[in-house]
Amino acid sequence: MKTALKTIALAAVIGFAGIGGAMAEQIKVGFAAEPYPPFASPDASGNWEGWEVEFMKAICAEAKLDCVVTPVAWDGIIPALTTNKIDMIVGSMSITPERLKTIDFSDKYYNTPTGIIGPKGAAFDATPESLAGKTIGVQVATIHQSYADKYFGGAGATIKEYQTQDEANNDLAAGRVDAVQADAIALDAFLQSDQGKDCCEHKGNVKDDPEILGAGVGVGLRKGETELKDKINAAIKAIRANGIYDTFSKKYFDFDIYGG
Repeated sequence: MKTALKTIALAAVIGFAGIGGAMAEQIKVGFAAEPYPPFASPDASGNWEGWEVEFMKAICAEAKLDCVVTPVAWDGIIPALTTNKIDMIVGSMSITPERLKTIDFSDKYYNTPTGIIGPKGAAFDATPESLAGKTIGVQVATIHQSYADKYFGGAGATIKEYQTQDEANNDLAAGRVDAVQADAIALDAFLQSDQGKDCCEHKGNVKDDPEILGAGVGVGLRKGETELKDKINAAIKAIRANGIYDTFSKKYFDFDIYGG
C-alpha cells in the first residue's frame, strides 16, 4: 500500500504546485506519502486533503512561496531535508531535542497529546505497569517508537514497529498486537472509522515527556536557513491572527488544536 500511495501522490503532484504565483520562491515541501487522517489522506482521485494540507496551503500563500510537494517515505524524510532533496517538512513532525541536533524547526503550529488504543473491553490503560506483557504497535522513526521503547519496552512490553500508522492500526484490528500508540487525534480518527469503531477504544493518554514527545509540531527546516524560517514563522503568526487558521481548523476539530 505504501508504494501505491507514493505512486498516486507523485502522479497527482498533490495539487499544490504553483501556490503563490509564478513570481514566488519555489520551495520543495517534504510530505509523507501515506494516509494520516485527519491531517492528510488521499481522496478517490489521488488528491490529498486534510487539516495539515490546508495548513500547508495557507502558510505557502501567506509567505508567497511556490510550494511543490515532494512525497518522501517517513523514515527518510529528515535525510531528504539535510541533503537538499526537499526544503522543508510539513508532516506532523514534533519538535524534539534529538531532532534539533540535526535540523531546525519553525515555531509550533499545533500540539496534541499522545494516546494508547486497544480492543474494546480489554482491561489495561496507558501506564507501563498496565501494558507489561502486551505487544504495542508504533510507527518506525517516530517519537512514539522512542517513547514506547523507553517506557513500555523497559517495563516488559514488546514493541512492534511498522512503516506506516495504517499498518499498525490494521494489525490492532486484526488482533496481531494488543495496543497502538500514536498522536491522540490521529488515533481518534481511526476509532471513528468503520474498522476502528467496531474493534477498538481509547485507553488513555501517556504521561508527558517533553524530551521525547517534544514541544509541539513544527515545520522542519535545514539549520542555517534563517530567511526561510523567518518567512514561515511570520506566516504561522499571520494566519493565526487573521482568522484563517481558525477557519480551516473548525472544519476538523471542535477544540483548539494549537494547544498550550
